Amino acid sequence: MQPQTQFDAETLGEYYAAVDLGSNSFHMVVVHVVNGSVQIMGKIKQKVRLAAGLNEDMVLSQESMQRGWDCLQTFAERLQDIPPSNIRVVATATLRLAANAQQFIDTAESILKHHLEVISGEEEARQIYLGVAYTSANQGNSLVIDIGGASTEIIIGNDMQPIHMVSLDMGCVTFMDRFFAGGELSEANFQRAQAAAYERLDPVADAFLCFDWRNCLGASGTPQAITEILVKQGISDAIRLDYLYNLKQQCIDCGNINNLVIDGLDASRQPIFPSGLTILLALFERLKISTMNISGGALREGLIYGMLDNLKHNDRRIQTINNTLRRYHIDKPHALNVKDVALTLCRQLCQQTSFCHLDTETVLDAAAMLHEIGLHIEYKKHHEHGAYILNFIDLPGYTRLQRAAVRDLVGAHRQTIDLAPFALYHNEVRPMLLGLLRVLRIAVVVCLRRHQQHIPAISLSINDSEWTLSFPEKWLKEHPLINAELVNEAWLQHKAGWRLVCQ
Repeated sequence: MQPQTQFDAETLGEYYAAVDLGSNSFHMVVVHVVNGSVQIMGKIKQKVRLAAGLNEDMVLSQESMQRGWDCLQTFAERLQDIPPSNIRVVATATLRLAANAQQFIDTAESILKHHLEVISGEEEARQIYLGVAYTSANQGNSLVIDIGGASTEIIIGNDMQPIHMVSLDMGCVTFMDRFFAGGELSEANFQRAQAAAYERLDPVADAFLCFDWRNCLGASGTPQAITEILVKQGISDAIRLDYLYNLKQQCIDCGNINNLVIDGLDASRQPIFPSGLTILLALFERLKISTMNISGGALREGLIYGMLDNLKHNDRRIQTINNTLRRYHIDKPHALNVKDVALTLCRQLCQQTSFCHLDTETVLDAAAMLHEIGLHIEYKKHHEHGAYILNFIDLPGYTRLQRAAVRDLVGAHRQTIDLAPFALYHNEVRPMLLGLLRVLRIAVVVCLRRHQQHIPAISLSINDSEWTLSFPEKWLKEHPLINAELVNEAWLQHKAGWRLVCQ
């Protein structure tokens, strides 16, 4: 008889769940935590539009409450398999406002067999920031915005610490009902909605403008919908004000919500897209936002990580890279060598150019560490396989635009240089990515022998598109294989319109 295999709790891991009863959608996320790694096992989202059931007296209609209860019946089955101590259920703006909220809560708790907590606007903002910070790590002060169904949260924070936050009474569901009656998408209705948004923003705007924030992240909802539109239309870029003006005009041209057709806009988002867009426009204008990236998480992720106290001090990006290295059997010592050479060249690049910014080393670091991820499939086209894998796997700690940049750098790090993917990036980003591509390709060639003792000190001199690499005396002659590969790389860069000189 075989002895029974014993598993400890760390090996088996634990399951956690967070349920977010928002004013527009109800969400549930389930994760499995094994050896400190957080794996998403399931996400459920249902459009409930609870806020649409609020009348002028702030009373929820029976129909809207029933939609919510029906949704929770589906959530309840999954929650049965998770320890109660590992579950957190919260509700936000609509149940803060509703005069008959307790009626909804009592039935909801009987369905879920779990306590439901109606959190304050400030607590909602704090949890949103934590969810964003854990999944989209950034350096320096960050501005985080979440446009919900009945409220909008604005937070300034640094790393894991929220510094200043507000929750404003404006949301995509409530604004749609108040300012776009009958679904009419006229210029006058947009102006009325924006004036109302300005009225709520103006008293708090100065407090945010005085912070020297360097990143702006949008959490789910409207920013996610706009990002999906940009991706569908072949635009690899952050959200910018001119895109928002263009989308507003497209809405007006459609005339009515029933006729609203925008390439990339999901049908489920259609009824509340114009109102969310109006609020986002007001935020860009009043807070002087130039670009916004989409974050990797929001309220529910904040709830999850808030339950995982032991992970609070882990660097999300380091954990992500290490987990990916293990999963795809990447040679870590070699990846580190390539990263070290690439970052050394990158710092010389940034000293001689003006296009580097906050994300430069973050993106290059990840691309260098993961450049061989495609070897998991096969060698010949492993750069293309790598780009394919990176297009679909999650990289917690990186924004959508950062993930796209890493994918495209990996996809072009060897063989003939295809510049087509980089043409989709905005003019402010493209020069940096092309510089990082050249750096990464050179680093891969220099580390060809896969041993640190063969890596020389290299000096990079830049004159517009002409790069000169200076190696130690006689080094190239003593390493004929790498020298030959550098000659080939110089030819490939020449075909791309660049000049590379090695001496």
